[in-house]
Amino acid sequence: MSSITTDQGIVHYEVYGKGRPVILLHGWLGSWGLWQETMTFLGQYYRTYALDFWGFGESGKKRSTYAVQDFVALVNQFMDQLGIMEAPLVGHSMGGTVSLATAMRHPDRASKAVIIGSPVTGSSLAIPLKMAGKRFIAHVIFNQMGLFRWGMRFASPFICKDPRFPDMMDRDLSKTTLESFLISIASLRQTDLRPHLSELNIPVMGMFGNRDNIVSPKQWKALKEQLPRARIERYKNAGHFIMLDEPRHFMLTLKEFLDTAV
Repeated sequence: MSSITTDQGIVHYEVYGKGRPVILLHGWLGSWGLWQETMTFLGQYYRTYALDFWGFGESGKKRSTYAVQDFVALVNQFMDQLGIMEAPLVGHSMGGTVSLATAMRHPDRASKAVIIGSPVTGSSLAIPLKMAGKRFIAHVIFNQMGLFRWGMRFASPFICKDPRFPDMMDRDLSKTTLESFLISIASLRQTDLRPHLSELNIPVMGMFGNRDNIVSPKQWKALKEQLPRARIERYKNAGHFIMLDEPRHFMLTLKEFLDTAV
């Protein structure tokens, strides 16, 4: 377990392997733990870093805001402190949105970007996630967190077919706060990367599960419209968590994209 101290608090991260760096970013309500199998595989070829965003996992939770742009600043500081000049940014869900936003704001940081079930536009979020970005509803959920966690366990088989997923989700939910829960999803709902997406001149890959019921799988079209050269990978039997639903196919495809010379 490793950590750095940033101007906005502690950031926890894990690192595995040797070689060129790759940075893995988790999604809303998640943590670095989502990437354990991916790190074990990629670590044979790359030095893989997986961090917890502020407000999630083991990172600090004393901020007043947890917006997408805050996580972009976090990635930039993280790379500064670890002496990483540039690296591929691989993000799941909200983490993929942060990957693209970081590449746009700090074009010297991202050598490649990979998004996995990520919203290019916040309007693509499922209705329950849009509702969770409203303060009143977020307060209700947190006042009934035990019931919410039970509900998530019940819903888990409809979200991800990996039998470990309910425990993973419950663990990560137990480490969120009201503000990180609310502000991050509210910010994500208002995000629209399209106006400046076409300015990216790095290799980009979008990975989308056809059975995704968290973020519309049609977001591949929004990505392709703005970046015609973007590589699109679609998984007909996967949902939102492609790395858990189709791990072998996912990891081999990701490695092949990372291996390709820029």
